[in-house]
Amino acid sequence: MAYFFFIDESGTDRQDSLYEVLCGVAIKDNDLWNIITQLKGFEEKLLGTRYSGIEREIKGKKFLKKKVFKQANFFEPIPEIERTRLAKECIENGSAATKKHMAALSQAKLEYVKKLLELCAQYRVKIFASISSETIRETDDEMNGLLRRDYVYAFEKIYYYLEDRKSDEQGIIVFDELEKSQSHVLVSQLENYFKKTSKGRQRSGLVIPEPFFVHSDLTTGIQIADLIAYIISWGLRLKGMTEVIRPELCEFVDLIKPLRYRTTRDIGDVPNMEIWSVTYVK
Repeated sequence: MAYFFFIDESGTDRQDSLYEVLCGVAIKDNDLWNIITQLKGFEEKLLGTRYSGIEREIKGKKFLKKKVFKQANFFEPIPEIERTRLAKECIENGSAATKKHMAALSQAKLEYVKKLLELCAQYRVKIFASISSETIRETDDEMNGLLRRDYVYAFEKIYYYLEDRKSDEQGIIVFDELEKSQSHVLVSQLENYFKKTSKGRQRSGLVIPEPFFVHSDLTTGIQIADLIAYIISWGLRLKGMTEVIRPELCEFVDLIKPLRYRTTRDIGDVPNMEIWSVTYVK
């Protein structure tokens, strides 16, 4: 038995995002296919067709940007059967789309995200995220290739989660594919971390150090991580985070909060310190 941890980033382009988010979602191996098939079913039921394809991908910036909310409000909620028909027509022939077509597609996109998050709760999916507003680097002197501190924090929380399971279940890390040279750099940094640091060596007992890299447009787990990372970046605020939120995302923030994992550890002289799986890295 194992847990897959699908990991993606949001806000790394630094164009308009206020925070960078490294987000992972934990899905038990025997739940993964059920989640995938149900989400594909939601696509067809709500959008009338598979949105994911050669030219399209389910991503936060496609399904949750401000324009989607604006277009969704062009009309009152459209009845589901009509909405699905109009959304399908809009996807297949966008050049002929009317204002109502765009409203239907936008309403369907938002409903899809809501259903996705409710499904995550149903299958007890847990989320792990490191949030930062500047470039964060690990400063362990014994490392040559330095693993960013947001990665270190994320792996720490993942390790605690697996440790609390008190079984032989291991964590399999799955990353959204980067540019090839970047992927090589990350693999090297991870190898250094898991081999050359005491905490890394300890955590390699539960987290398999060598990750898989996949295409996000072909991998449902990465799409889930991307959507949640986007919601965190624009809608979730922890202590010390002062940037404004997008209030229209509050409904989705309320749906991801229960997906966080809480545990306790004795840290230094502090017994039973409360630790959450979503952290603001200062």
